[in-house]
Amino acid sequence: MDKLKKVGLTALGTALVTSSAVAGDLAVTGSAKLTLVGGDKKATGNGWGMTDSITFAGSADLDNGWTVSTSQNLSAGVNNNTEISIDTGDMGKLTFWKKSGGDVVGAWDDMMPSANEESWNGHTGTAGPGNGPVMSQGNADMFRYTVNVMDGLDFSASYSPSDGTAAIDSSSSMGVQYTGVEGLAVGIAQGDNNNQVSVTNSPATIGAGVEIENTAMYVTYAFDSFTVGIQDNESDADVANGDYEYRGYGISYAVTEDMSVSYGVGTVDYQKAANDDQETSAVSASYTSGGITVSATMSDAENLGGSSTAANDRQAYELNISFAF
Repeated sequence: MDKLKKVGLTALGTALVTSSAVAGDLAVTGSAKLTLVGGDKKATGNGWGMTDSITFAGSADLDNGWTVSTSQNLSAGVNNNTEISIDTGDMGKLTFWKKSGGDVVGAWDDMMPSANEESWNGHTGTAGPGNGPVMSQGNADMFRYTVNVMDGLDFSASYSPSDGTAAIDSSSSMGVQYTGVEGLAVGIAQGDNNNQVSVTNSPATIGAGVEIENTAMYVTYAFDSFTVGIQDNESDADVANGDYEYRGYGISYAVTEDMSVSYGVGTVDYQKAANDDQETSAVSASYTSGGITVSATMSDAENLGGSSTAANDRQAYELNISFAF
């Protein structure tokens, strides 16, 4: 996205950190997107919607060589994300989210190549009764740290403090990613989710104080115009019949520099014996021309949430038209 405005701010360094004033930059970027969503066996009404996003971002280079940056994103006029980052260079980068933070496991819950959306998109949350790939935690007022350990090897960690209400207990996660071989990416992350009063889209009732241990692992490999991948996740909840495992596969093909297509599948295997495997699949495509990107996904799901009733076999679609400015 092109910068709309860039001004020098001699006072920005003082606003970001209590030290001598340093020169900084403030940039405003934005985008707008039209979306059409729908599917069978669910009431979507008028499926057309719109999101618009404006991000205010500032950064400053400190005298000690560190870079401090802050950003705030407004989506449809509502604060969607607020964060501050301290990049120390060789010692890593620390980010604090005031809003819309996420742990390492959640960030890597589905790393399969896709031209638009994951195979389970449109079938979880308020859109459907299905389960996502892992019961990870996300919260406001949390920290994320990333550092490059050596060439091709990065370490990440997150920490979400307890607030005694929504965050019942503190939660943490950590993971490593390896990209030292051309085209290859390997990652594994582990963490706990103790800070949700309740967890939605879980195979059992997950209430306050229930500990959930999550693991996410993935491998992707890019060669020529193809990228293939495999994902393995596991969520272990300290409650009867609350565990499940997820396995996903994906393949994408870059038709041209501006156009790509992909196919992905995912399976949730439940601990509860009475539950059938949830199976999802999706075909996606995207095309970019100038500042316009058109992307779409058609997905199919069976046994959503582990239920084999006909109502839980569904199809969904999504069409996006995005404009960058």
